[in-house]
Amino acid sequence: MVSQAPHLNALVVALQKHRESIDSKTGGEKLHFSRTEVARARAEFSDMIRRGERDLHLLASLLAERLLGSVQRKSVVIGEIERTRERFTLMVDVTEDEVIGTTDIDLGNRVLARLAIADQRGWLRASLISNVVEYEADAPNPHSVYRLLTRIKAEEEIWNKVADEIFELDRLVLRDKQLRHLGKYVKDVFGVKIVVGTSAEAESLQATLHSLRFDDERLAARKIPLDAEHRALQFLEVKNYLETESRKRSGWSAMKSVVAWGGRTFEVQVQPLSNFLHERERLTRESHASFKSTRERIRDEIAARMPLFFFYRALLRWLFVDPSEAPPIHEGVEVILSE
Repeated sequence: MVSQAPHLNALVVALQKHRESIDSKTGGEKLHFSRTEVARARAEFSDMIRRGERDLHLLASLLAERLLGSVQRKSVVIGEIERTRERFTLMVDVTEDEVIGTTDIDLGNRVLARLAIADQRGWLRASLISNVVEYEADAPNPHSVYRLLTRIKAEEEIWNKVADEIFELDRLVLRDKQLRHLGKYVKDVFGVKIVVGTSAEAESLQATLHSLRFDDERLAARKIPLDAEHRALQFLEVKNYLETESRKRSGWSAMKSVVAWGGRTFEVQVQPLSNFLHERERLTRESHASFKSTRERIRDEIAARMPLFFFYRALLRWLFVDPSEAPPIHEGVEVILSE
């Protein structure tokens, strides 16, 4: 994704080179940044996320048409009342144009904005916890698919993401025996989940996905390029968590694949209905908050062991959030921001 964003790529490359230089020197390193270039990098990153979400929903729409036939699209919003911390789920019908034309976070906030909540003391505000888009079958289908959902883990701030990439946080976590089991908290993936009846039907659908082809008429209707990259899924990795001995400790089970489509990477899960319902029941506000706090705790642990990672996170937050303040300080490093 970064290769498609020259300003963001240039900034990341420069920061990587500075990191190597700081590691090899005892002091005297100058980090020079242009306010204009940083603004362009931020804009490119936001555009990448929007394009990634758009491609995800295009793929989801194609899969839903092929597997479910006629569908209903719903924005499923999990919200929280700020004063009472009560959690609620709100489902609203949405069109394909609405889904493709906006980010999931914006769509969720827009749905919440339609809601008015009051108690004896007055009006209450609600905040967005999460939002997914569901494609529900209108009628039975040959593949026993009940619904298809999209999942986006692209909500982290850009400064956290760039720092993670520069220091290869995923590799650091997987290399560290004490942190290795927390690797799932630092992944960023655009994902599709397909819910079927049974484990046997999940394995059958997995085979169908390998041979699935999108015809040119469906692609052309959505102005998708008519090429091999878009006509089929390319499977890069497949893991079977359906069998008891392969299931994760949480009890979660599914066929889990990493696929390439249209030059982008997606995660595709095929999950039995009973396991999906059990998983959704456990998706409480506390578990969602715990996931995010655990991911942040990993960064804090790495930062405590690596002062340079701590500095880079502070540096990137300063660059992307509020460069009007004084820049962060690191021994032997001078930070310069120009117009």
